[in-house]
Amino acid sequence: MSNPTIIATGPLKHVAIEILKPFGNLEIMPDYSMETLFTHLENAIAVALRGDGFFPENALDAAPNIKVLGRTGVGYNKVCVAAATKRKIPVVYTPGVGAPAVAEGAMAWMLALSKNILKWDTEIKAGNWASREEIVNDGLEGSTLGIIGLGRIGQQLAKMATPCDMTILAYDPFASADVAQSLGVELVELDDLMSRSDFISVHAAATEENRGLINRQRLAVVKPGAYFLNLARGWLVDSLDDLHDALTEGRLAGVALDVFEPEPPDFHHPLFRHPNCLAAPHAIAGSKYSTNKIHKTMAQDMAAVLSGQRPQFLVNPEIYDA
Repeated sequence: MSNPTIIATGPLKHVAIEILKPFGNLEIMPDYSMETLFTHLENAIAVALRGDGFFPENALDAAPNIKVLGRTGVGYNKVCVAAATKRKIPVVYTPGVGAPAVAEGAMAWMLALSKNILKWDTEIKAGNWASREEIVNDGLEGSTLGIIGLGRIGQQLAKMATPCDMTILAYDPFASADVAQSLGVELVELDDLMSRSDFISVHAAATEENRGLINRQRLAVVKPGAYFLNLARGWLVDSLDDLHDALTEGRLAGVALDVFEPEPPDFHHPLFRHPNCLAAPHAIAGSKYSTNKIHKTMAQDMAAVLSGQRPQFLVNPEIYDA
C-alpha cells in the first residue's frame, strides 16, 4: 500500500506517536463519530481506540487493510472482537497498566468521603469555624473494606488498604484462594460483603453476567452508614435511582462514581445534587504517569503486530495459538 495510515480516535501521548509513526501516517480524529471513522478507513492498517471509541463489525468490513486494533484500558466491549478474531486481526489492550492509578482513586475517595474533606472545605471558606463541632468524621482505621472483583485493581487496592489497619473482604467467584490469602483478604459471598463492609468498592469485570450486579435488593442489606464506590463500569450498577434512594434513606453515607451508564450520564439526576455524592468523568485512571504508560503499552503492542511479532497483551490470543 502506497499510503498506509494509522487512525487514533482521540489524542495520543507523544511516546505513543513516536512508536507508531514509522509504520504509517498517523491521523488523529478530533471529532470521533461513525461518519468520521468511515472516511478514514480505506487506507488504514491500524486503529488506536481511545476513551469511548467503538469499532463495530461494519467498520472492519470497510477496512480491508486493517492489521491490528488497539485499545487503551481494559474495557473492550465496544470492539468487535469476534469479527476481528474471525479475520485473524489481533486486538490489543492494556490490562493492569492503570491499576495503581484506579486503586489510588478509590483510596482518595474513601478518604474524601469519610473525612468530609469537601464539606470542611466548603464550611471553612464560608467562615463557619463552628462546623468542627457539627460534622463528625469517620476513617479507614479499624473499618472493613469490601472489594467486588479481586483482579489487578482489586488486588492493588487491597495492598494499599492493608497499612490502614482495615479488614479486607472480597467477592470474586474466579479469585485464587492463594492470592487472597497472600493479601490477607477474606473471600466471601456478595451479600455477606455488602452487609459487613464499611466501604464497598466495585472493580468487577465488565461482563454481561455482571450487568446490574449491584441493585436495589443488594443495597438493601448494606451496613447502615456504609460508603459505596464504583470505578469499574457504570452498568454494573442497576440504576442511579437505587443509589440515590440508599443515600436519602440513610443506608449509605456516601457514594463516589467514576463510571456511568450511559456516558455521559443525565446530569439532572438528583443523585448529582446530593452533598454526599462525588463524581468524576471516567477519569480516575488518568494520572500523567499512568496515561503515558497506558498509551505506550498499547502502541508497543500495535507496533509488534505491524512488525510481524506477537504482542504482549492480547484480547484474542487464540488467533496465535490456533
